[in-house]
Formats: sequence, structure tokens, C-alpha cells
Amino acid sequence: MQKKNAQLLMRFMAVFGNLLFILWIIYNAIHEGFRGTLPEIVSCLFLICLLALNSYLVLTSLDRENMLTNKSN
Repeated sequence: MQKKNAQLLMRFMAVFGNLLFILWIIYNAIHEGFRGTLPEIVSCLFLICLLALNSYLVLTSLDRENMLTNKSN
């Protein structure tokens, strides 16, 4: 049980870190007036997409694990 709680905490910390990093990227873009070269803009958008996808996958795997444990009980 304690291992499961630690895993749950780590997952939510990962999602929180991803969201915090996304907000930091957006804040810097707003502060700079959304100016930048094309490679900078594309790389920032790609990084935001990867972080959002990572958060989504972490949260959906959590739901999938809960469904599997509820089925076995």
C-alpha cells in the first residue's frame, strides 16, 4: 500500500512539473512578445506538446491501473 501511495505521489508530481514547465515557457513567450526565430517557435511548441502528451499518458495509465485492480477484486 505504501509503495502504491509513493507511485501515485510521484505521478502527480510529474504532472505538476510538466504543467509548471509549460506555464513557464508560455510566460517567457508572452514576456518576449511571441518574437523568435522559426526554429525557436517550433521547438517550444514541440516541447509543449511533448509535455502535455506525457501528462496525459501518466494520468490515463493511472486510470487504467485503477480499473484493472477493481476488476480483479
